[in-house]
Amino acid sequence: MDKLIIKGGKPLKGEVRISGAKNAALPIMTASILSSGKNTIYNIPNLMDVKTMGRLLSNMGAKFDHKDGLVTIDSSSINNFEAPYDLVKTMRASVLVLCPLVARFGRARVSLPGGCAIGARPINLHLMGLEKMGAKIQLESGYVIAKATRLKGASIYFDTITVTGTENLMMAAALAKGTTILENAAREPEVVDLANCLISMGAKIRGAGDSVIEIEGVEELKPIKNYEIIPDRIETGTFMAIAGITGGDLTLKDCRPEHLDAVVMKLKDTGVVFKETKKGLRVIGPKRLTAKDVKTIPYPGFPTDMQAQFMTMMTIANGTSVIKETVFENRFMHVAELKRMGADISIEGGTATIKGVNKLKGAPVMATDLRASASLVVAALCAEGETVIHRIYHLDRGYEKMDEKLRHVGADIERVTS
Repeated sequence: MDKLIIKGGKPLKGEVRISGAKNAALPIMTASILSSGKNTIYNIPNLMDVKTMGRLLSNMGAKFDHKDGLVTIDSSSINNFEAPYDLVKTMRASVLVLCPLVARFGRARVSLPGGCAIGARPINLHLMGLEKMGAKIQLESGYVIAKATRLKGASIYFDTITVTGTENLMMAAALAKGTTILENAAREPEVVDLANCLISMGAKIRGAGDSVIEIEGVEELKPIKNYEIIPDRIETGTFMAIAGITGGDLTLKDCRPEHLDAVVMKLKDTGVVFKETKKGLRVIGPKRLTAKDVKTIPYPGFPTDMQAQFMTMMTIANGTSVIKETVFENRFMHVAELKRMGADISIEGGTATIKGVNKLKGAPVMATDLRASASLVVAALCAEGETVIHRIYHLDRGYEKMDEKLRHVGADIERVTS
């Protein structure tokens, strides 16, 4: 099992290329199920979750290849409509095969999903939407079994905003008979990217990016042809945090700052400076950060996926900050590890209070989930001395070659295989 050894305490300077978005890549890869033929998708990051999705599609009979950012998926040979537990258990996004399978083939057997242990993320809204569209749903031995002759358009209201639920049902509706309305839909850029990809396949979708999405079903969709997914906004935000906490000067290439308005505004309040240049977005950290409060809410608010990184910044900021987590109920697991490095953090329910200290100190720590692992890297880069981060397979699920990118801008970081 790999670990990272980081000697921190120096500003990082240089250029970093932002990879394609994992959370856009995975649903767009499953959209290939909706058509018959060869699908080509560009800017796909080389991540464990992408490999897992590739294995899942291959297990269904698709021909999958991933090389140099290009993914090709031949979906014409799909003949197995099951997503087994041993593949699904490591990645919650596996549930995104459910609706495309039912929409195209009329049936699916999908294991209930797994992934990071950051709180309950049930798929009841996915199933509610499928049932409204005419599917018959059974839960049997940890599997969802769904069947439908052909899905029918329906009006679906989400009681709570769900990104994967919006994406799953948008794919179901693309091949359903009639018109589907999704209300209180997720507005994330990744949802818009999926909609744009589906439109390129021949889908009729209006309103993606707003809270109401209208989908008029069509008889069939064409394969995905040379679609390029958006840059990863959470990787972008993580490198913004790294520049800020180390007092660094990083230019982020191939990023979309407009997808991070809430993060940029909050980081500006802490003293981070942003400058747009011909090469990309330049991010300059201050001598010392200023403590600011933040509350996580669905897009376009401050993203829960940036909460741990922002908290890490606040551990050495001047003053006291309060962070309220409203999206997931168990997303403070990084706090115990940050405290091992000298952070002063107290937790009460979904609220964390952080009193800034002068510096963090290196220590052995353990990653517990994807974004927690990123926050520990952020902490280690500014800490005095050596930090050893264990269980970094979490990091490899969502960040492409992060250690190599950091080494390129001056970090003292080494990957060691135990």
